[in-house]
Amino acid sequence: MNRTTCLSITLLGTVSILATTLSSCTGGGQPIGDTADMPFVAVTQTVELPALDAVRSGIEDELAAAGYEAGKTLRWEWRSAGGSPATARQIANKYVAASPDVIVAIAPPSAKSVASATNNIPIVFSAVSDPVDAELVTDIDEPGGNISGLSDRPPVGQQLALIKEILPEATTLGIVYSASESSPPSLISLVNENAVEQNLGIRAVTVSAAEEVTTAVESLIGLVDAIYVPTDDAVSSVVESVTLVGRENQVPVFAGEMDAVSRGAIATVGFDYYDMGRQTGEMVVEVLGGSRPGDLSVEFVEDSQLAINPAAAAAMGVVLPNSVVSRADEVVE
Repeated sequence: MNRTTCLSITLLGTVSILATTLSSCTGGGQPIGDTADMPFVAVTQTVELPALDAVRSGIEDELAAAGYEAGKTLRWEWRSAGGSPATARQIANKYVAASPDVIVAIAPPSAKSVASATNNIPIVFSAVSDPVDAELVTDIDEPGGNISGLSDRPPVGQQLALIKEILPEATTLGIVYSASESSPPSLISLVNENAVEQNLGIRAVTVSAAEEVTTAVESLIGLVDAIYVPTDDAVSSVVESVTLVGRENQVPVFAGEMDAVSRGAIATVGFDYYDMGRQTGEMVVEVLGGSRPGDLSVEFVEDSQLAINPAAAAAMGVVLPNSVVSRADEVVE
């Protein structure tokens, strides 16, 4: 072997190692082989939470069911911002530079970052409670532009009615929510409006980060009859801490999303985030087929389910009425 041949092999080996290293440092992405001729779907997710992970899984499964299988007939890549708005903006800019066929943005901070970064690349959002309030669209029925998606606006009226059914003597409901964009003012207004209908007063505490949630919940002890955890990324990420405070102080904790019930809340009326992902995936398939997102109305999850956690209820000193237990769709064991 001459010196030139040896040098060539060494260089090739170095390039191969470097390529492997870069492929393994994708920060949540899915490295794929030669995908130049495949449709490219890039997914950005605000934070890794079970509910948002379920949305992503549902999207991927719906695409596979439609013939877009990651690594075979689809280039699929996803990144989590880890709860950082700055990282969400960096991911958005990276994806815009990569020019995918569709960018899917899960939860408000990621959706807003992508929408600010491009008005050309098709965007489909998911798990955004109020896309108008988030300034993603101006009209739910006719979004226009390059963006549409699926709202996870919770059935707050049904949720507060459930709390009142379980705790008919309750008069004051505590709520902790993030002052950031993850919990839109319209959602809080919805809680206040429905609380009036249920003769419930609201005592609210805002936080700016997940680290502040436990202290905020503790500040409500002795002042409220129950605590409601809304669909708020910061609070949902530490819902176990909220329910621990509830158990220790015999204050019932209710939830705005079903995943929180499996993590220790007593009950909620909500929907399956995996099913929401499948519904979002249907919209992505339409866009890959040539539809403009702006021509697709924003969709909502219509089917609600009742989830209960009898053990959590007992731990917080609550006896679930038979009227609730008998109609539960999901019972956490």
